[in-house]
Amino acid sequence: MATKSPIMNVMMRASEKAARSLLRDFNEVEHLQVSRKGPGDFVSAADRRSEEIIFNELKKTRPDYCFLMEESGEVVGDNQDYCWIIDPLDGTTNFLHGIPHWCISIALEHKGEIVAGLVHDPVKDEIFHAEKGGGAFIARRSRLRVSARNKPEGSVIAMGGAARHKKEKRDIFISEFSALVYAGFNMRRYGAAALDLTYVAAGRYEGFWERNLSPWDVAAGILIVKESGGFVSDMDDIRKNPVHTGNVLAANESLFEDIGKILRQAS
Repeated sequence: MATKSPIMNVMMRASEKAARSLLRDFNEVEHLQVSRKGPGDFVSAADRRSEEIIFNELKKTRPDYCFLMEESGEVVGDNQDYCWIIDPLDGTTNFLHGIPHWCISIALEHKGEIVAGLVHDPVKDEIFHAEKGGGAFIARRSRLRVSARNKPEGSVIAMGGAARHKKEKRDIFISEFSALVYAGFNMRRYGAAALDLTYVAAGRYEGFWERNLSPWDVAAGILIVKESGGFVSDMDDIRKNPVHTGNVLAANESLFEDIGKILRQAS
């Protein structure tokens, strides 16, 4: 079991406090006040409460750090070398439909590089976490390792959806999806990108891809995959940082290049 650093302890305390609030709301999901902010993209009162809790907890211990948050946007701090990147509720649609697959994601970026990441699944009581150079872990259990499967048959690839995108982007998604199916991969769509990435890290999936994500969707999960021995890149240009381009491909070492080639040829 990993010895957690002071910064990871701070992140865990914040996520655990927010998780208690989210679980209370999840148990009363029919009473949530919900507003719509775009096609396929919902925001709830629970989401806002979770973000406020995380912000206040992190602000108490690191008052000069910057913040980038899904609901509240950017908060500039005195120390601009460090930035918290927060998704207070990834998988909002699942949450609002009573589907028990959603999470909290918190990452710390230092001078453009993610140095700590945490993804917390309150329903299943799983906390995935990693710090740069220190490996990836699932709290209270064990170290994370990507799978060793090296053939499409028997491998599972997770994906994002394209419902909220314009027609041409949906067409690209359908082409990419079809290419992976014809290659023999088993496909899954669960609706929470941060958890999809951690499942790659844990060897539950062999890979994950999605386009047009936001930094708070992927920042923590990308580090967790890398620290578990996996590979992550922008889908179209390996020189670019997928945290900020939002076009993410993550996979184990054996299948990373093959999946990437299939996707590039399809798009």
